[in-house]
Amino acid sequence: MSQASQIEHAVVALRRGGVIAYPTEAVWGLGCDPDDDAAVARLLRLKERDPAKGLILVAASIAQFGPWLERLPPALHAPLVASWPGPNTWLVPDNGRTHALVRGAHDSVALRVSDHPGVIALCEAFGGPIVSTSANRAGEAPATSAAAVREAFGDALDAIVPGELGGLERPSTIRDLISGRVLRG
Repeated sequence: MSQASQIEHAVVALRRGGVIAYPTEAVWGLGCDPDDDAAVARLLRLKERDPAKGLILVAASIAQFGPWLERLPPALHAPLVASWPGPNTWLVPDNGRTHALVRGAHDSVALRVSDHPGVIALCEAFGGPIVSTSANRAGEAPATSAAAVREAFGDALDAIVPGELGGLERPSTIRDLISGRVLRG
């Protein structure tokens, strides 16, 4: 099966409420449709993740985050534009667009525009952002290979998109857009 057909298979799974795994810049990620509460809840159960923590959304371009960035003051767009695409996740004030399970116990949403070719292709084929969280159960090390994803989750996932990691040593930096504070360096 070609890379394009494997991405299309993953997109079909996303649209049906599935949870998928895919390589990112540093680790393998789990993803789902951020607007499908049942899919997000399933992803959280698979990871055994505390729903209060919230989740990251990843996109192929800043334009895909348009609905999440509405009403954001123009001056606050500059740090986003300057750091994307790349391994920079920003906590952006939620404008009411984000589903509660994605936001968690926060009044912000974590957004990243990826420069990983596979993530870009996936988000472009899906037509918007997807959830992006490390492929591991809570408290375990993130998966760094498709084999490790299969070992951790068995057949509980609806698709595994093949590909290579992006070569980064660690996951994206997380910063608060309003305060500039680094939450994960």
